[in-house]
Amino acid sequence: MKYAVIGAGAMGLRYGVHLKEYAGKDVDFIDTWKPNVEKIREQGGVYVARDHENRHLVPIDVYYPEEYTGKPDCWIVFMKQMQLDGMLERCAPLFKKGQLCFTAMNGMGHYEKLLKYFDPAHLFGGTAVIATVLPGPGDVDFMGALGKEYMHVCAYDNERTAKGDELFADFTAAKLGPEWSPDIMSMSMAKVMLNSVCNTLCTMFEIQMGPIGADEHMRHVCTQLVNEGFDVCELAGIDLGISREQEVDAIMQSFVDLKYHYPSMCQDMFKGRPTEVDYINGYIVKLGREHGYEAVRHELLCNEVHFAETAHRWRAEQAS
Repeated sequence: MKYAVIGAGAMGLRYGVHLKEYAGKDVDFIDTWKPNVEKIREQGGVYVARDHENRHLVPIDVYYPEEYTGKPDCWIVFMKQMQLDGMLERCAPLFKKGQLCFTAMNGMGHYEKLLKYFDPAHLFGGTAVIATVLPGPGDVDFMGALGKEYMHVCAYDNERTAKGDELFADFTAAKLGPEWSPDIMSMSMAKVMLNSVCNTLCTMFEIQMGPIGADEHMRHVCTQLVNEGFDVCELAGIDLGISREQEVDAIMQSFVDLKYHYPSMCQDMFKGRPTEVDYINGYIVKLGREHGYEAVRHELLCNEVHFAETAHRWRAEQAS
């Protein structure tokens, strides 16, 4: 299949470059961040490193939505939740009947937006435990050894088809470590749960995952947040497919596996961008209220991250 990636940020570049370099796929990139687009064009591609080493130029083609004329078989979408609507509106003339769409964005709320443009049978979701950093325009750093990438894939309608298998095979060839999931909501909410602990706490304290995960209090805090999230999911009829203890174990292991990583939410705050906390912890709060449950711990963390954003902006203003 031919691919076009919407959003040439950290994760969009990770997926697109892997598909290009390891699976030999034809991949185009679409972006609206002018410094990024112009830098990539000036360089003739994007500089790619892995764990800060072996930085090299990978030739890629990047376009603004209004100038793209390609006809991909599958769109890969990696945008921040709050930017997705605007980007989809700009790309809408490019979407054709029968095209597939895959997304592994953080948080929740994106499926509803994508369904305005794509048939449910052609929409695929995913979750990615794949750490990537964008140091600057035209520059990306893949964190973790090659072969350690890990992700899930699921059809939006939960039906596995030949097209889905082709997508899965391409991700496998691209060394992205896919596993097939049987249920879209179970898969998506399990990742929301992980992000609601790792991303949120690291952002609040502006710290890498390793040190905060090693703190003696973390397992207790993680357990409280997971229990509250599971309560919400059970009320909403979402079976996460694992036990609460297994989810806690998985999250605690993520702190170990990605010990040097600043989560994307933290990176956004460092760069003065709004975080996606309202689509992660905030989504758990929203879903709970729809079923008469107050997820008070997640609501507190949501507010704490907004306070951290305010404090970060204030410190930057004082320093200028």
